[in-house]
Amino acid sequence: METKADLEALAVSLNPTVKFYDPLGLADAELFGSNEKAIGWLRHAEIKHGRVAMAAFVGFIVQSNGIHFPWATTLSGTTYADIAAAGGPASQWDALPTNAKWQIFGFISLLELWGECGTDKHYMNGGKPGEYPSFAPIRDDIGHPNLDLFDPFGFSKKASPEKKAKGLQAEINNGRLAQLGIMAFVSEAKVPGSVPALQGLIAPYDGEVMAPWGPGDTSVMFVKEMLAWNAPY
Repeated sequence: METKADLEALAVSLNPTVKFYDPLGLADAELFGSNEKAIGWLRHAEIKHGRVAMAAFVGFIVQSNGIHFPWATTLSGTTYADIAAAGGPASQWDALPTNAKWQIFGFISLLELWGECGTDKHYMNGGKPGEYPSFAPIRDDIGHPNLDLFDPFGFSKKASPEKKAKGLQAEINNGRLAQLGIMAFVSEAKVPGSVPALQGLIAPYDGEVMAPWGPGDTSVMFVKEMLAWNAPY
């Protein structure tokens, strides 16, 4: 289990200039009666969100440039080109059929469930923050998934401990930068000019960037009511 002293040492290795910076005092928080559990939770959350943000950052750039798969995305015939034609990445999300969104949320939920339950030691009870378990137990029973989510081709297995440690530090720094980057993209899309360096480079979006459901998803419970509640007077 990591302590605040471990966080302070990690901060220096990640950024010797900024060092340890915790204005909200999160490193002193307690979760389920333990500061070590809180630190494990926060460490895991940062690494996981950093990974998601890195994927989102690259995906936003790809989608903004109209790059897409050449085939259909639904059995009804909706193509990736149809989705790409909706506009920027946020508009493309709104253009997805409701059932496609349910599939995405379902897939994410399964990954989250396995990430929480598939480890020998949970990250709040002495486990390693950021570690994602292998699919081997599931693969042994049903033969799938063929590849693991982390290190699917086994490139990291033979790396030295020093190289692994350096790679983890790079991942945290890149994840932090990606979180700032993707929020800059979203901010400029929602409020043009809010990020001067991106002005004119991001397609404007007039929807709600933080809402998973939009006007095309009124079949989902309470979405119609929420849209009416948020409608301008």
